[in-house]
Amino acid sequence: MNRLFLLLLLFTLGCTTTATTSQPAPDFFSRLSALCSKSYRGKVVFPADGKDPFAGKLLTMRVQSCSDTEIRVPFQVGEDKSRTWVFTRASQGLQLKHDHRHPDGTPDSITQYGGYAKPGGTPSRQSFPADDYTAKLLPAAATNEWETVISDDQKTFSYLLRRGGQLRFQADFDLTQPLAQ
Repeated sequence: MNRLFLLLLLFTLGCTTTATTSQPAPDFFSRLSALCSKSYRGKVVFPADGKDPFAGKLLTMRVQSCSDTEIRVPFQVGEDKSRTWVFTRASQGLQLKHDHRHPDGTPDSITQYGGYAKPGGTPSRQSFPADDYTAKLLPAAATNEWETVISDDQKTFSYLLRRGGQLRFQADFDLTQPLAQ
């Protein structure tokens, strides 16, 4: 009887500890929120052949607007300020959307694509497979998966795009040197 009680106690403690130690998506959201009001320079690291349209251009991410439920990160490529990554905490989980705008602020016809974080993320890494809206808007992007990573040492933010499981793009941003505002 004592042995059974001990096993049940250990099982209960194990379940309680596991349930409270990590909440990957909220923890990731908190890590990203810690960067709020700061800007960082980045560079294309894949493809390395220089053929990507962003290659050789100045990349800047600005963790500009943060609330308890949304973080907006404008992503500037050279002089092009049309892109914003929008991370939203929703009842379905953490969501990443790409908000594209014209210079006058009106929405581009290709905007609000993305998806919800899939299970298995960590406090430093989240992957967002394309949702149904994305697949209808951009059929070629139906197998897209975007990944955002804050390195464990918190020195680098990486934004990756895979299509059909193959890496198509990666930009890394240096978090050790925030830009002057």
